[in-house]
Amino acid sequence: MSEQEQRQVCDQYGASFNLPHASARVGIALQSLHLQPLNGMRITQHGDVSGWYLWGGDYSDEADFFQPLCVEHLRTRCPLAWRFLALPSGWRFLTNGEHTDVWFDEALTHNK
Repeated sequence: MSEQEQRQVCDQYGASFNLPHASARVGIALQSLHLQPLNGMRITQHGDVSGWYLWGGDYSDEADFFQPLCVEHLRTRCPLAWRFLALPSGWRFLTNGEHTDVWFDEALTHNK
């Protein structure tokens, strides 16, 4: 998956291109990645936190649901998410590899 393909995703959905730095962190529920669909949401980034949260199946509000992972490791740990990473804050996606939904959720741009 190349940066060009990430740009195409942004163009397809009318979103600006905002690729996080390779060393930025995502919150990822590694224990759930075998479940479908893969969900992603990006809140406002700050510091070295990209704003991305990724999980498979159903969301959980358990304190230990997400673990930190550097963006550069997503190519191998969660390759399905790679093409969506340049979507800016406020964007969400879900995919099972065959079907994909991508949409803007303004509520994600407001830190709580």
